[in-house]
Amino acid sequence: MIDLGLNKNATRMLTGLIMGTIVLSCIIVGGYALLALLIVMLIASSREYVKMLNHKGFYPSLKVIYLTEAILATVVYFKRFDLVAITLTICAMGSFMWVLFKGRQPYIANVATTLLGMVYCGWFPLHLIFLRDLSCDKFDSGLGFVVLMFVAIILTDIGCYYVGSKWGKHKLAPVISPNKTIEGSIGGAFFAVAGAIIIGLYLGVEWYLALFAGLICTSFAQIGDLSESLIKRDAGVKDSGTSLPGHGGFLDRTDSFILTIPIMYYFCKCFIFQTEWMDTLSGMLKGLF
Repeated sequence: MIDLGLNKNATRMLTGLIMGTIVLSCIIVGGYALLALLIVMLIASSREYVKMLNHKGFYPSLKVIYLTEAILATVVYFKRFDLVAITLTICAMGSFMWVLFKGRQPYIANVATTLLGMVYCGWFPLHLIFLRDLSCDKFDSGLGFVVLMFVAIILTDIGCYYVGSKWGKHKLAPVISPNKTIEGSIGGAFFAVAGAIIIGLYLGVEWYLALFAGLICTSFAQIGDLSESLIKRDAGVKDSGTSLPGHGGFLDRTDSFILTIPIMYYFCKCFIFQTEWMDTLSGMLKGLF
């Protein structure tokens, strides 16, 4: 890890400020900038993922994961959703062939963890491009909803820490993450939903849709955090890496986003940007009753 000559909190804040500025700039610009940001994140997080699994005694193929992510990134950037299934199918077969010709024990675990790496470190985060590029008559792009998601996740972290440290008594997941509490989880959800409603109203979204968006973001942010903690706990490591001073590794900083991004995309796509099916369903129900 790079030594910045600062205390832990100052190092953490400085790293967070630099990361936040870069990420926000790439999201606002979109296009190649966002793609480049995601490629860096995918490469770093996949490498950390494989190293954690190596510590457990599993040996997923980083090369197969990288190849899959490169193809998926190309497919996603050009919005060829029709090629996603064939890409994942062929690359999944590739993971079996890698084990067959170059693999090592434990074979089944190595295939399974390679497949998980493709999806967890690659396919899920790439949905950020889909979310950013959403558009309809009412909304020119999905940029505002990306911001809503980021704010909700950040407020979840702040709320969980603040409420949990002051009033947390009941453990949320004592085996996986002993420091997290139910009270902290509820506090994080409250902060996230409040922030989502405020931003949603500013964007012109109905309050109940913004509320649901906030609930989705805070729920899957916390689930994503616990999921990465599960991997680390099982692998016997404290942090996913040491790439980010004061923060650990890339996975440690992006775990709350990995599961939230795809869920937020599908929610926005189905309930905010495309509502024709809802109008059709409403008409059918009115016809029945």
